[in-house]
Amino acid sequence: MNVNTEQKNLIKTARITGLWYLMMAITGILGFMVFHSQIFVSGNPEQTLINLAELESTARIRLLLEFAIVISQALTAVWFFKLFKDNYEWEAWTLGIWGMVNALAIMISAISIASAIGIANSDIGAMEDKVLLIQVFQHIISNAWGIGGLFFGLWLFPMGYIVVKSKRLPVWLGRVIILGGIGYLISTVIRYAGIDFSFNRFLMLPATIGEFWMIGYLLIFGIRPNIK
Repeated sequence: MNVNTEQKNLIKTARITGLWYLMMAITGILGFMVFHSQIFVSGNPEQTLINLAELESTARIRLLLEFAIVISQALTAVWFFKLFKDNYEWEAWTLGIWGMVNALAIMISAISIASAIGIANSDIGAMEDKVLLIQVFQHIISNAWGIGGLFFGLWLFPMGYIVVKSKRLPVWLGRVIILGGIGYLISTVIRYAGIDFSFNRFLMLPATIGEFWMIGYLLIFGIRPNIK
């Protein structure tokens, strides 16, 4: 395979990676930021139970979006591995495996959403029991995403490292992604340490910037030729 053909194949792989990453971002925004609050009311399992029963179709859309996040996260991890494995095998394996852990964390959330829908629409059990179970599932959903922040941050480290080391994407993109990974880790630790830090959410801003920058670059430019 000549150099031009190899580069064209890598650009194609990079753009497919970008498409999966974009799908993950879109489904994440729709599922977690748009539909979630329509069903799951923080600190109010009674209202959540009512929503799950009366807005079952909306709840199932929320669940299907969680499926889409899991699938797109897994495929993004696999395609990042495919993109970088030839020159950065160890880092690519780390990126792929840690990306799969993200998918598993979100799958726990999806299982809990499905369970909550099933409980809310069953004829079995007293109302008080249903409310208690819904409360438990709400906590599991919240903590699957919250503690998942550890690996949402960790998978950004090998991604950013490869970008910086290879120089096949903008070096500052890699640095911002690494900074985003640090922000995710610190934010998660602060949250679960019970520290009241009003600017905690802003620690994840570099990750948001870096990931959307990565998506845009992969889709528009793909990947630069290897500089030896």
